[in-house]
Amino acid sequence: MTIHKLKSFIVSTFQISWNHFKSKLLLRYVLSYILIFLIPLTGVTIFVYDSAVNGLRSEIEQSNINQLNQMKMTIDSRIAELREISGRIAYDRRLTPYMVRDSYYTVEAIQALANYKANSSIIEDIFLYYHNDPVVYSYRGLTNVNVAFDSYYRYENWSLEDVILALNETNQMVIRPAENVTINSSRQEAMLTVIVPIKPNAPYPYGSVVYMVKESNLTGVMDSILSDFTGSSYIFNQKDEVLTANNHGVSLSQEHLGTLAALDAGIHNLSLNNDKYSVVSVKSRENGWNYMTIMPSYQFFGRVAHVQTLILLVFGIAVITGVLAAFVLAKRQYHPIKDLMEFAKLRVNDTPEPKTRNEWEWIRQTLHDYSARIDMQEPFVRNQCMLLLLKHGKPDDPEIERMIAGVGLEPPQEQVIYFCVILSWEENDAAEEVQHDRQQVHEILSYAEPSGLQANIYGVEFSADNQFALIVSLPDPSQDLLKIRMEQIIHAVQALITENTRLDPSMGVGTPYRDLGQLNQSFIEAATALEHRMVGSSRITYFDQLAEQNYPVAKGVWLPRKSLLKLEQSLKQGNESVAVQMIAEMMETIRSEPLQIHLLRCICFDLLNALLRSASEVGMNEVFSNISDYTSFETLEEFEDKLLSLTAEVCEKVERNHEQAAPKLIDDIVHYVNQQFADYTLSLEHVALKFSVSTSYLSRSFKEKTGISFSQYIWKRRTEEVIRLLVTTSAPLKEIIEQVGYLDAPNFIRKFKKETGLTPGQYRKQHHSNRLDI
Repeated sequence: MTIHKLKSFIVSTFQISWNHFKSKLLLRYVLSYILIFLIPLTGVTIFVYDSAVNGLRSEIEQSNINQLNQMKMTIDSRIAELREISGRIAYDRRLTPYMVRDSYYTVEAIQALANYKANSSIIEDIFLYYHNDPVVYSYRGLTNVNVAFDSYYRYENWSLEDVILALNETNQMVIRPAENVTINSSRQEAMLTVIVPIKPNAPYPYGSVVYMVKESNLTGVMDSILSDFTGSSYIFNQKDEVLTANNHGVSLSQEHLGTLAALDAGIHNLSLNNDKYSVVSVKSRENGWNYMTIMPSYQFFGRVAHVQTLILLVFGIAVITGVLAAFVLAKRQYHPIKDLMEFAKLRVNDTPEPKTRNEWEWIRQTLHDYSARIDMQEPFVRNQCMLLLLKHGKPDDPEIERMIAGVGLEPPQEQVIYFCVILSWEENDAAEEVQHDRQQVHEILSYAEPSGLQANIYGVEFSADNQFALIVSLPDPSQDLLKIRMEQIIHAVQALITENTRLDPSMGVGTPYRDLGQLNQSFIEAATALEHRMVGSSRITYFDQLAEQNYPVAKGVWLPRKSLLKLEQSLKQGNESVAVQMIAEMMETIRSEPLQIHLLRCICFDLLNALLRSASEVGMNEVFSNISDYTSFETLEEFEDKLLSLTAEVCEKVERNHEQAAPKLIDDIVHYVNQQFADYTLSLEHVALKFSVSTSYLSRSFKEKTGISFSQYIWKRRTEEVIRLLVTTSAPLKEIIEQVGYLDAPNFIRKFKKETGLTPGQYRKQHHSNRLDI
């Protein structure tokens, strides 16, 4: 059976299908490896001794570096485990001061500490201490601090007073170098002491977690990794103190240890006590520790004699071995390139494959085409991002916030105000030259900086065919100069249009705001001003001017006309957030005035009439059949609830009207998600932005279409793809998880096991066994 398996392994290793030889790139790799192998071999036969010495030295030192890196990663992970356990203890409700001191819950708290100790392979003992508390808690129970650190554990160079001071005043993780500790007055053990404040990284911790770690636990890790090492290994902390040492035939004085601690990371040759040593050092980025090995240089020369006796035999079989190795290495080198090509073909399956000289040229051309496609989509993404600002305000999405910052709308150290302007052309003017002029306006005002005004203008195309929106940002002037600056900017926009086109559009100007999140309100106000522009007067209408059309009423309180107009406009556009805010402001105005009951109801009916008029304009005629439900109310709170309910219905109707214009929209969205589910940046907000729909509609419609929520659907598609790759490929698990767009591998494994009952590794092993049985 063993011979059969060995034969199968050899055949699978050295077999190269004929299809591989069709690739000129693979043949180049094979020839390159053969040449790379044979040319140095010829040089080795001539300079065998020197090359052997240098090669062996480099091999051993590089092996030491690799082993040191492995040791560093292992020990760093152990220390990180201690920090993680401390974090979990800090947030464990069973280990709060109240719970551990309560006689009823003490047993549960002690058991919790025992569980935490069991989770780490290097913890010898664990204590939980709260500041200024006479007792300390461990997995064995609670005891007095003096007993724990004076009777049970007694340090050789650390007094009880210093221990208590460190427990109460440590505000960051401290690791004390290994020293002899007398345990229970019966035996001595070299131990490291780790103190981690809780909560970790908090400016004012309320306690500490103390870990007792045997030095032998760390040196055992070092021995297991440096298995065939002859020499000494050390770990230095940031203060160049020896945390722990493991001596195998090389013992150094304190002066020599100071010399070692001052060395930078890398390979060094030192002379200590007239003996030459090779020193290898690596530095941890996690905690700043230096991991170091030192070995006598004579060890290199002891192996050279064996090389001299074997050189003729090696040279005889080198050619055959080199050719076989070249085939294997070339195949392995070509394998990731082949996988990359297959992955790229999946991403660009709608694009014909270009004719190129080799695979690298094909990949380069594909990346070039993909980059060009991204550059073409950048203006669209920018316009969609700004359109989102105009319609829904500033979203709580880090990715979109980075887009906004990249556009330059939010200077980091400058107070800025924002307002919106909407340009409108005559609907019936569709001549070709006029259309060209409109396109010219779009290009001119896509981004403009009027000379001398310190203002930035960003053009935004939206759904209205005969309109074009502008977002204007400028440094916050004084209140007296604000109106003048706005007028100067508007006139500058007019001048730009007049100089470059034959158009004279009407303009609606919204109110300026200091918060970018309120830009959607300025957009509604600009649309309101544009809709109520005065015939025969200036073609520029400011929203604030609408207030001048109010007619004063003696001894009466009426709602401002511009507030009603802004409310109606927000309802027509389906902007529920602005509409709700306007209703709240007007209801607050009504509550603040002492009015007679009859006048109060008249004012309420005025507000209700604005909503009913908007409902009628969007096609909600059914509300009039139940109008008595809205006119009958006993309190202003009840009336406001009915207004908000009607507002939600009107905005939902507007949204449905927009959605019904594209009946295949949700099918296109599902198709898009099926193609892009492996993109880790894919989110509900990004898809809504791409297809210009609200997140609430997308979430609701997506669930109606697929039967599950958006996040559940993404998880389902990614899980299916992981299962397919586990069963059909031998790729590493971490690579598979990242390939489907999931960056948090541990969390994915937990969720996968919860859903399937198996970890991904167990799932692969089980299905691999099933296939072998078949």
